[in-house]
Amino acid sequence: MRIIFVRHGEPDYEKDCLTELGVRQAQAVAQRLLDEGIETLYSSPLGRARQTAQAFAEAAGAGQTRILDFMREIRYGREGALYDERWNPWTIAGSMAGDGQSLQNPQWRELPLFKDNTATVDIDRIAGAADTWLSELGYRREGLYYRNCRPDSGEHTAVLFCHGGSTTAFLSRVLNQQFPYLCAILHLPFTAITILRFSRHPGELSAPVVELAGDSRHIRLL
Repeated sequence: MRIIFVRHGEPDYEKDCLTELGVRQAQAVAQRLLDEGIETLYSSPLGRARQTAQAFAEAAGAGQTRILDFMREIRYGREGALYDERWNPWTIAGSMAGDGQSLQNPQWRELPLFKDNTATVDIDRIAGAADTWLSELGYRREGLYYRNCRPDSGEHTAVLFCHGGSTTAFLSRVLNQQFPYLCAILHLPFTAITILRFSRHPGELSAPVVELAGDSRHIRLL
């Protein structure tokens, strides 16, 4: 099975919708995805992701978009004072790298800027929900890897329209990489495409393959 993650188009965050450029980006990524053999369509519940998903649904003549509430964007900062840039995980990861700290520190949740950060709460929430969702799709986590429990070996493809932070949190879990490390090495532009491929062989225990990461070539001329 393949899962295609698509970040939403350029947003108006205050209105939680796409800008005019974001709409064009959504239309461009919709055309890019038409040849991927997508069977199932998922979206975060947030407006900017749903609007990006709608562009694909209209282009592909797709059916119902299924909402995954757990893939809404992560927050950062402290409760009551969200979105202070000092608490932004990507800013923190950049500072850690600049100071020569390990981005693969397994105790990163205990670092001062992560310990009381709402981002950490949301990252861990996504990790648990990701395993539940994958189990529903037929991939049960065992230790560090995933057992294919599907009844057939067909190549099924699903697309999930969501966000940079929630995608990074999902990948951190399934690829067994520390979240700050992925923040440092994976920057997802608007409508970037990332693809994970899980084993097609029933009964096999394996790690998912990263087929594509952060591809935004479809919007370079917009």
